Amino acid sequence: MQKMSNSFTGASSTAKTAVLVDKKTSQTRIMLISLLTIGTLFMATKLFAAENLFEKNYKSQNTSNLVSLQANPDTKMYVSNHKEDDNISMLENGYDMMGSSGFEAADVAPELALQHAKAIHADTVLVYTKYGSAKTAASKIQLIKESAKKNGGEVDAKDIATDATQYNYFASYWAKLPTPLLGVHIIKLVPKNTDDAEQEPENKGLTILAVIKDSPAAEAGLVRGDVLTKIANVELNKPEELSSVVRKFQGQNVAIEYERDGNKAIANVQINSRN
Repeated sequence: MQKMSNSFTGASSTAKTAVLVDKKTSQTRIMLISLLTIGTLFMATKLFAAENLFEKNYKSQNTSNLVSLQANPDTKMYVSNHKEDDNISMLENGYDMMGSSGFEAADVAPELALQHAKAIHADTVLVYTKYGSAKTAASKIQLIKESAKKNGGEVDAKDIATDATQYNYFASYWAKLPTPLLGVHIIKLVPKNTDDAEQEPENKGLTILAVIKDSPAAEAGLVRGDVLTKIANVELNKPEELSSVVRKFQGQNVAIEYERDGNKAIANVQINSRN
């Protein structure tokens, strides 16, 4: 009986040891899972906050709800320092700007602009970064106050050891246009107001901001800076007048009257048709 009792007690002890090991293993696993979860949430929070800077500061520029022609575009991102030249290049290559984001902040990954571009179905996003202002003395004092409040009156160096450098971020979002009827991007130039009693008259015509490559306008020899005055004898003084006349005469060969460096000229253009 005693031997049986000892055998039974030994088995019981082994079982208890196994239970303790299982508990420790479970606790270790739970701790690892918790740490991974916290890390994931921390990274997700940082990503979400940074991504929102592009999203929250996004302003649509195009009134026609312009998006990529592709259902699932392979959005490209380019980082550059030549914004004005890039804008003209994008227009000449058949793109139009959907909108832009601009803000000042500390270090923000450009890839977050790409994520926002994909979300709004842009074909291309151009990102620009340059040094902005350093954090002000007032902002540093605020960090000290917050650290002292959090640590019972003591200031933790880690709380105030932040990057003082601020950057100006700008991102422009672009979508490829369908085949153009004419192929020009135009602006309406209006003289600045003067102190004279009579306001200067409005400039006649529409100034070409960019000519799309391989378009009817490019083949007709039109270039940036030309001022369109007439198409098929229809006077052009408003952007909507240009849109209306090219739709009316699509598929036809018409005369375009324009001015270049103050000299009048005429060219024939075969306007595209769109089904």
